[in-house]
Amino acid sequence: MTELIPGLQGDIPPNVSKGVPYVAGKDKVIACAKHFVGDGGTQKGINENNTIVDLKTLLSLHMPAYYNSIIKGVSTVMVSYSSWNGVKMHANRNLITGLLKNKLRFRGFVISDWQGIDKITSPPGANYTYSVQAGVNAGIDMIMVPYNYTEFIGDLTNLVEKNIVPMSRIDDAVRRILRVKFVMGLFEDPMADLSFADQLGKKEHRELAREAVRKSLVLLKNGKSSNEPLLPLTRRPLRSLLLEAMLTTWVSSAVDGPLNGMETVAISQLELRSWTQLNPLLTPQPKWSTLKTPTLAS
Repeated sequence: MTELIPGLQGDIPPNVSKGVPYVAGKDKVIACAKHFVGDGGTQKGINENNTIVDLKTLLSLHMPAYYNSIIKGVSTVMVSYSSWNGVKMHANRNLITGLLKNKLRFRGFVISDWQGIDKITSPPGANYTYSVQAGVNAGIDMIMVPYNYTEFIGDLTNLVEKNIVPMSRIDDAVRRILRVKFVMGLFEDPMADLSFADQLGKKEHRELAREAVRKSLVLLKNGKSSNEPLLPLTRRPLRSLLLEAMLTTWVSSAVDGPLNGMETVAISQLELRSWTQLNPLLTPQPKWSTLKTPTLAS
């Protein structure tokens, strides 16, 4: 999977040092290795759960991809919501600063997940000032704060003024973020190059994506047991799936802008009249119209 990094950022030239952030030009973007670390080894595979393994297993099983990513010049690493042996990764200074930054010599910047520091406490946000302190002192350089950014700025400023978060930690974060921005050329060309807009959604890109899916899909289990296989599908569930796909396509194509601005939606012959049954969260309710479609065989 780490081969995605040069695909996004570009191949590192022979005369450029490996292990430092690298972006080849305006037609490339920075890559992000995530979710650091052990995110795929949580108990029972539950999202944001606890990964219970010893250090040797963590390093041998979950860490190699990050080491390879650093060698390939990955620019950012995102921290996981999950925990390692009961310690939230967003507060794990030993792994973020001690291992990732110091031992593996990662030179890009570490970013939190969406509201990641909030979840350091249980329930999330129970002690936000502590979460800011723990996350920043753990070594997170850029905090993803989608809503309460004024509270975050106020808390962090106060923590720095009291030297609870040392200025050296702020300097490290700023240095890393600026390093990546310079590598990206953001100070020379801060705006996106619109000449690439026509590349979005190109037919050959969609065909390549479909080919990737065909070659990578793996069926882990076919039904509840060998006596009750799910595949191949019979006519009835296949018909149901087709109708769902058609409905999804029509709803998507009828939207111009946010879903809550929807006024008219064309749907299948099911002629679903109750918008609240489809999704009660979207308003206003649309003015229904029907779309004549080929009849599916029963």
